[in-house]
This record gives sequence, C-alpha cells and structure tokens, in this order.
Amino acid sequence: MTMTVAQATRTSAVNGDARIKLLITLIDTLTALIAEENAELAKGLPASRLKQVDEKNKLAEIFERTVAECAAGTTSLTVRDRILREQLLERILRLRAEMDENLVRLRAAIEASNRRIEAVMQAIREQIVAVSPYGASGRVAAARAVSSGTSRSA
Repeated sequence: MTMTVAQATRTSAVNGDARIKLLITLIDTLTALIAEENAELAKGLPASRLKQVDEKNKLAEIFERTVAECAAGTTSLTVRDRILREQLLERILRLRAEMDENLVRLRAAIEASNRRIEAVMQAIREQIVAVSPYGASGRVAAARAVSSGTSRSA
C-alpha cells in the first residue's frame, strides 16, 4: 500500500510533533534538575557533593546530540503547530536562563572550594614551619633557647 503525498505529509507532521513533545519533556526534566542543583548551590553545598551531576550530564548529552543532529541536518524539528513551536521556544529560553544561573553558581562554588583548599594548605605550611628544624635557607636553624629550671639547693 502506497501513501499519498498528503498522507506522508500528515505522518511526517505527526512524527515531528511527537519528536518535539519528547524534546520538550527532555528540556523540562533538564531544567528542573538544573533548578534543583542551583537551589542546593545557593545553600552553599560544594559542587562535588551534588547528586544531580550524573543525571544532568546524561540529559545534557542527549540534548546536545539532538541539537547537533538538527544543526547537521540529519534530524529535522520542523514544527507546524504554532502553539507547540512557542512552547518549545519558551522551554529553550527557560533552560538557558537556568543554565546561565548554574554557570554562575558553579563558578562561585569552585572559588569557595579553592579558598578552603588554600586555607588548609596555609595552615599546613604554618605547622611545618613551626616544627621544622630547618630555617628558610635549608640549614639547621639555630638551637632554640630552652629554659630548664634546675636549682641546686643544699
């Protein structure tokens, strides 16, 4: 059975709409995940302790692959339905806003982690200097004066 051009066009449009709806669902899930991560970062949690990282990376990879396929022309996301097209654009803008905030918050978390690491390293350096028998030149430092209270009483 062969399809008419009109039937093929309708089938293509239905398949395209289904792909767009799947993409919108993916974007909504990714946006919610990033918003949750942003909320945790806002509380001051270090980026390394976030539970969303793996899932976010997996979803972002799927999204990036879809965008790359569209850019390469191997996948078409032609949307005939105006409302569906507007929903997709609105979701993309919301995702972009969450991603922009995420970038700012991740940079702040990384800077905070770097400050904590530097403070620990400074404390270690100070401890080493306090107990080291060597001076800044690498030579044995002059013996420190130690008072010993011995008294000779008869």
